[in-house]
Amino acid sequence: MPQNSNPSTQSCLSIKNYILNALPEEDFNRLLSDLTPVNLPHGQILYRPDEPIEYVYFPNNSMVSVVAMTADGQCVESGVIGREGMAGINVLMGVDSMPNENIIVLADGALRMSTAAIRREFKRGGALQDLLLRFMHALMIQIGQTTLCNRLHSTDVRLSRWLLLCHDRSETNELKLTQEFLSIMLGSQRASVTMSAIALQSAGFIKYSRGNITITDREGLEDFTCACYQSVKQEYDRFQKQ
Repeated sequence: MPQNSNPSTQSCLSIKNYILNALPEEDFNRLLSDLTPVNLPHGQILYRPDEPIEYVYFPNNSMVSVVAMTADGQCVESGVIGREGMAGINVLMGVDSMPNENIIVLADGALRMSTAAIRREFKRGGALQDLLLRFMHALMIQIGQTTLCNRLHSTDVRLSRWLLLCHDRSETNELKLTQEFLSIMLGSQRASVTMSAIALQSAGFIKYSRGNITITDREGLEDFTCACYQSVKQEYDRFQKQ
């Protein structure tokens, strides 16, 4: 991903979000007064089902999990959003809320913008609209592939894919992830997630301790995981090269 490609970005804010960094300087400067830096701690809920979306978020190194939920509280992750995109994209599709919960998985900062401001800028057309539409496309592919993966693949493989997605959106090999959180993300029992983490550790791909996972063999983890990971990664790589 490009890092701080706009001179104005460098002088005003530390931004690692791809969409904001890819904007022409004139477009970014127009948005600057509407962007507010915010901290996003692990576990913070950005959006709850059917509640009004007041703000959208452009993550830096934080990562948002999009969680699908049933009426009786069962849930599973359907997608993730990191510095490649924007959380709250639904507001650009003519709706004011979403049926999913959005939770911060990797803690870090983001740039926040009001729903009114992002809709106003989106309607102008131009670079931001193009970037957001391409991001929507990539996110839809990720959600579809995640659904396929959750249906067909083992917990070991799904955990490896998910850890790679996290690693792609983080600047460290150490990921603060509890068993409970992982079980929610993968839609699996905690015992199954624990056994899968132990299996990945035994293979030398990770080091696992309570609440902490360290990626020790990235290449091995990529070889072990399913093709779902590469399908999604290739689409995001294509999006960021356009």
